[in-house]
Amino acid sequence: MLSRAKRFIVVISILCTGFFFTSPWLYAGVFDAIKRKIDIYQELAMFGNVLEMVRKAYVEEVDSKDLIYGAISGMLSKLDPYSMFFTPKEFREFEGDTQGKFGGIGIEIGIRDGFLTVISPIEGTPAWKAGIKAGDKIVEIDGELTQGITLLDAVNKLRGDPGTKVKIKVLRNGESDLLDFEITRDIIQIEEIKYADIITDRKEGPKIGYVRISEFNEDLIESLDKRLKELSDKGMDALILDLRNNPGGLLNVAVDTAARFLGDGKLVVYTKGRITDRKDYLTHYKAKAYKMPMVVLVNEGSASASEILAGALQYYRRALIVGEKTFGKGVVQQLFPLPDGSAVKITTERYYLPNNECIDKKGILPDVSVEYKYVLTPDEFSRLLKGEPPSEEVFERIKKGESIKTEKDKKDIERENIAHDSQVQQAISLLKAVLVLNSGG
Repeated sequence: MLSRAKRFIVVISILCTGFFFTSPWLYAGVFDAIKRKIDIYQELAMFGNVLEMVRKAYVEEVDSKDLIYGAISGMLSKLDPYSMFFTPKEFREFEGDTQGKFGGIGIEIGIRDGFLTVISPIEGTPAWKAGIKAGDKIVEIDGELTQGITLLDAVNKLRGDPGTKVKIKVLRNGESDLLDFEITRDIIQIEEIKYADIITDRKEGPKIGYVRISEFNEDLIESLDKRLKELSDKGMDALILDLRNNPGGLLNVAVDTAARFLGDGKLVVYTKGRITDRKDYLTHYKAKAYKMPMVVLVNEGSASASEILAGALQYYRRALIVGEKTFGKGVVQQLFPLPDGSAVKITTERYYLPNNECIDKKGILPDVSVEYKYVLTPDEFSRLLKGEPPSEEVFERIKKGESIKTEKDKKDIERENIAHDSQVQQAISLLKAVLVLNSGG
């Protein structure tokens, strides 16, 4: 008795004979399609043979569903770092994680060049306080190597009950030894705007506003509009929009943010894939757009939606992009639930900027490259020139590239951080120069 695959071949071969006498070109196209079908049948047959072989010959009895789940997971992991498989339990947990807070260490992660890589530490979280940086490669979690780990497995290992600890080993560019971290998990709550104020001397020179966005979540626009109005009421002459270590978020929120500076009807980004037609994301904004000079700060921790915003503002020459090359995540995933309660998340589209470039794996190159460095304040520099040795506290900050954490008011701490931030200080200098040129002075 003929197998299903062989019967399929015989029937299709008879049909194709008629096509051949009608049109050799048509016959060739149909033959190629048939060959691909046959190849798939043969490959599925091989998979079935291996599955049966494992079930019968493996040293221990195994569950067929576990084998199939593992095969699906392995298949998706070969596509890209973002496609993945969820078991029913994992999918329920994934769907339930929608309250904006969870127990973890506070990092956005991805797979880059085979390494579990930190896209961005979330400011103010345990990982941020411990010194985890964008670009760090996590090579070990609680004594287990991360070689071949999936994103889902990594998230499950890093998350946990608040108050529990996790140990990780990190490979960092420029460091010859692995770095050890023991981090206590906590409730991770996302604050969309970390800080907003006029950061230059209000009595002298232009008033430069500063807004740092940590993530593009659904509450951002309301908060952003409020902060921008407050800064405008204070007489803001120019704006620094800080997207450093912003891992992204909701695409529509990034587009709505762009609308505040581009006005209505501007193409910010479009998506394109095999199962969907091109979809354009245009700005919709009937109010008057902000027209002051702008600098957008980015670094390796700026990813996805933050890259789209920076890329659009750069394309329309609406802002100078300052800092370091961004992470390079420009793909869209779609969830497909399966009948048994499991699900797959598959990359179905790519983002394209208005210049038709895809940022995936490329990132955004800044107009002005500035490496982050700790800078001395004028007072500290003055004491150095006078021969007065700075305190050990200052030296430690210089070595670590960090600012001192004190019990000061949050606003004072933020202003102190900005004063020591080389990228912010460069942005201020650029905006002052632009304002002078615009005034004709």
